[in-house]
Amino acid sequence: MRNTSVTGRVEELRADFDRSFAQPARTLDGDSIELLAVGAGGRPYALRLSQASGVHPDRPVTALPTTVRALLGVAGFAGTVVPVYDLAALLGHSIPQRPRWLLLTAGAPPLALAFHELDRHLRVPLKDVVSGSTDDEGQRGCLEGVVRLPDGDRPIVDVPAVRALVHQLAGHQPVPEEIR
Repeated sequence: MRNTSVTGRVEELRADFDRSFAQPARTLDGDSIELLAVGAGGRPYALRLSQASGVHPDRPVTALPTTVRALLGVAGFAGTVVPVYDLAALLGHSIPQRPRWLLLTAGAPPLALAFHELDRHLRVPLKDVVSGSTDDEGQRGCLEGVVRLPDGDRPIVDVPAVRALVHQLAGHQPVPEEIR
């Protein structure tokens, strides 16, 4: 593949993604879901577009001294320093190479997930999504459902579950409720 075709594909993906946020909020017919098809650790996954606030290629990540294997470091997003975690490592896979893509998750506190490949944007009928826990051993409860596609099934990453895992790895304790 020539570099110009890769560059063209990246620009096309970026324009499609940006356009999805620039358009007024639309109500889907209730019978479909929007996903990003990604690759992490050499395996295919899908992420719910509603759980993302941006996708960024080749963003610099500043490493931190840590014993948490999945923590790659921090990156800057619009003046905010955000921790960056390797999605493959969080899902229990070996890390073959440094991830290229960062997904800034929706919600607070800010969190970025790094992954290796951005395949495409998907809008699929809900009938093609099988709900329920789909974790294989080692994926730490971070998958919720599978999307059935012509080129093969993709487990769906549950970003809130990933966020909970990151908090656990970072040693954050839940705030106890006030005793009355």
